[in-house]
Amino acid sequence: MNYYNLIIRPLVTEKTTIQKELHNQFSFEVDPRANRVEIRKAIEKIFNVRVATVKTLHVKGKVKQRGRIIGKRKDWKKAIVTLMPGERIDFFEGV
Repeated sequence: MNYYNLIIRPLVTEKTTIQKELHNQFSFEVDPRANRVEIRKAIEKIFNVRVATVKTLHVKGKVKQRGRIIGKRKDWKKAIVTLMPGERIDFFEGV
């Protein structure tokens, strides 16, 4: 199993920045077929941190209209990872 294929990208928004500062939580877009155990192992291996909890949710794609053409963005899966106290991911520090 390739852990780098499970984690698609980190989510950096205003809300996720507040979660990082207050609750030591980080958000990622993950493979829709990945479960919590696989996500936990992938984060621990990739970033070399200890994970406390993993919460997952499916995000429905928005319906978008451009003139008369109606389309839909794809559905995706989001993972909110809480790290153990004292742990941090340096990737997010420069943001």
